Amino acid sequence: MGTKTVDEAGAQSGTEAKRDEEKVDVTKTAAPEEAADGPAAGTEDGDELLAGQDTDRSEGSTGVGQGAGAVVSVALGVVSLTGGWIGTVAAARETLVGQLQTSSNAGVATQLKEVYGDAWQTTALWAGLFALAALVIGVVVLARPAFGAPGRPQAPWIKSVAWAGVAIGVIGLLLAVLKYTDALLGLPPAS
Repeated sequence: MGTKTVDEAGAQSGTEAKRDEEKVDVTKTAAPEEAADGPAAGTEDGDELLAGQDTDRSEGSTGVGQGAGAVVSVALGVVSLTGGWIGTVAAARETLVGQLQTSSNAGVATQLKEVYGDAWQTTALWAGLFALAALVIGVVVLARPAFGAPGRPQAPWIKSVAWAGVAIGVIGLLLAVLKYTDALLGLPPAS
């Protein structure tokens, strides 16, 4: 098998004397990859190395998801305030439906409500949905550290952006409700 014992007569020094009964396998040699990379995976040192890498990955959360959520919250809030493509298309569709369903001999008040009022409320409804999404995502990002790893504080910029998303969401939701109920910029009287 090609093994030899270290306990050979007369050739032992101080450190070699401690390894009297160790056997060394002379047929195996370390592969170049193992020699260059350090201890093999099966050794005690290699196990510690691999275990250390796993803990670094689990503790190395950078908050990218939370930061992205905060930015999305602000973006949705801005869309709720300025209007988006979906709200514009929905309002145009509601205007077309109002024109098709309103007869030409209908009163002015009926025509205003069917053609313009419903489209205005549809725009307000979509703005409110975007504002609500911004508000919910911002609150989730702010509440996330309470359910995460203890002792891992949230980055200050993530908190700031999430609070901005919540604030813009609240403002957008308030404006959407005011537009939908005609409390803000309602239809003019037809008489």
